[in-house]
Amino acid sequence: MSGTPYFVHESSYVDEPCQIGEGTKIWHFSHVMKDSVIGPRCNIGQNVVISPGVRLGEGCKIQNNVSLYTGVILEDFVFCGPSMVFTNVVNPRSEVARKDEYKTTLVKRGASIGANATVVCGITIGQYAFIGAGAVVTRDVPDFALVMGNPARRSGWMCRCGIKLRTNGRTMTCETCGTRYDLHGDVLRLA
Repeated sequence: MSGTPYFVHESSYVDEPCQIGEGTKIWHFSHVMKDSVIGPRCNIGQNVVISPGVRLGEGCKIQNNVSLYTGVILEDFVFCGPSMVFTNVVNPRSEVARKDEYKTTLVKRGASIGANATVVCGITIGQYAFIGAGAVVTRDVPDFALVMGNPARRSGWMCRCGIKLRTNGRTMTCETCGTRYDLHGDVLRLA
């Protein structure tokens, strides 16, 4: 689209009205549907579908073959790995219309979702959480948590910089960037 502050590959479709932030790139064979909002400096990979009403914050990276269905909200700097899946209805049936039952799924700032993971609708993924490749997320994920498996279970904690934290009591310090954290029960916070 010539003259726009963002890039859309000629094989992709962008329905109106929608909002696309400056510096965003939308690559091959993707479809952005009406009433969606994409923040600035996002990268939308090949064969991505962004359904009506979806919201993406600044700097989100959506890898190839991801569908963001109505009800999905991504805060700033969320990473969605290749072919990961969001759902938007708890009990879908082809012959039963359930558009009035869509659930909201919130992915908070800086979270990463690995390739081929499945995120069941109606949950919240916390800030800087890390969802392992192939995980099936069926419940809320705390800030900084690393979850893996089916169903996904917490298997550790992640730093904002994306490095797994070594657990030693209530205080953790990232060996890479030096960020300090305090653990209170099942909640990890910046120190």
